[in-house]
Amino acid sequence: MENTKKKSSKKKLFERYNRFGYYFLIPFFVGFIVFQLYPIIYSIAISFTSMNGFQTFSEATNVGLGNFSTLLKNTPLFITSIQNTLLLWGMNFVPQILMALILAAWWTNRKLNLKGNSFWKTVFYLPNMIMAASIAALFLGIFGYPNGPANLLLTNLHIISHPFNFFQSIWGTRSIIIFLQFWMWYGSTAIVLVAGISSIDDALFEAARIDGASDGQIFRKITLPLLRPIVMYTFVTSFVGGLQVFDIPYLLSSGSGGPQNSTYTLAMFIYNQAFQYRNYGIAAAASVILLIIAAIVSIALFRFFRERTSNKDLVGGKD
Repeated sequence: MENTKKKSSKKKLFERYNRFGYYFLIPFFVGFIVFQLYPIIYSIAISFTSMNGFQTFSEATNVGLGNFSTLLKNTPLFITSIQNTLLLWGMNFVPQILMALILAAWWTNRKLNLKGNSFWKTVFYLPNMIMAASIAALFLGIFGYPNGPANLLLTNLHIISHPFNFFQSIWGTRSIIIFLQFWMWYGSTAIVLVAGISSIDDALFEAARIDGASDGQIFRKITLPLLRPIVMYTFVTSFVGGLQVFDIPYLLSSGSGGPQNSTYTLAMFIYNQAFQYRNYGIAAAASVILLIIAAIVSIALFRFFRERTSNKDLVGGKD
């Protein structure tokens, strides 16, 4: 009888302690509801209204899909902003993932046994820790017209005959933004890939070396296929982040998205509609379209990856 009572009291004590875990989750759920879930629901709600200026939600007129129709049919700048966003993301992600793969292979190669790996990882990750405003100010100075260090160097080396105004050139400005996005994120991507490679069983690499496989063959035939989930995760998170790119283009173009709207991104369009023109309904509709694009691409990529992996497993099973 006493043993039964002791077990019962221990069980109650355990259940009481177990509840404390849920208490620690309360701040997260409160933050999520207040700062993420509510704004998303509210944005979706006002995207179907003509809300602008100092109107409240109750004062706004319901326009149905009118805002979405206006954006997709009668707002060329919105379409341009989507094109610019995808272009700037794609042109920085391709070299970013390639450089990250090279660095990850370099840092995890046991034959090279490189010294100071931790130091180099920190060095390459540092750009990700610097505020975008500081980086933008630095590069505005470096590529300044006419007496920025870049112009002085190029003219002194006789590569150009007179100073070049980078920020009045479409591809000059785009190239700087693409480089900065690449420079800020490739170190972070490399560290994620290193974590993925480190989780692969060393026995696979040892067996391949015993069979006479070269480092290149090991990387192509073992590392890359097993790293595919991490690469896919990196691709999706980079794409979602790329759709929201705002700070660097905004700061380098002084908020104009110039020259000729060539760096005007989707996030800049939403920001200007909401806070400059106070077209909250249009801004909310644009943000909903951004959400839909991100969701569709993410789901499609994960489904494609899952089906491809399943097909390979089936082929492997038949062999």
